[in-house]
Amino acid sequence: MARVTVEDCIDIVPNRFDLVLIAAGRARQISAGAELTVPEDRDKQSVIALREIAEETISANTLRDNVIQTMQRHVEVDEPEEDDMEAQMLSHQFADNIEESEVLVADPAPAEDSGDEASVDDGDEA
Repeated sequence: MARVTVEDCIDIVPNRFDLVLIAAGRARQISAGAELTVPEDRDKQSVIALREIAEETISANTLRDNVIQTMQRHVEVDEPEEDDMEAQMLSHQFADNIEESEVLVADPAPAEDSGDEASVDDGDEA
């Protein structure tokens, strides 16, 4: 293939925007040292990436998945094991069984207003 264009790759990846993202991702991989699946022929990485896609030496779906992974910001967290789940359930049950008096000691509620303002200390007394 003498020159490869986007038109040559549209049959494999019908959406031009997807094609550009996929080819750019592959070109970055090639720049980072990924193994080529077509001869280099003194071409730039972007041209090599398009040639690989056009000749289907590398799967467009695989490249698409790689692009998605590189753009993800959210890291999935594994769920805790069953033993850990039991421990968490027990700790929640323990927290639910705390008596109200224990909660009041830890976080005292404000006293109700009894109408006696003399007990309120405003700090102005000399």
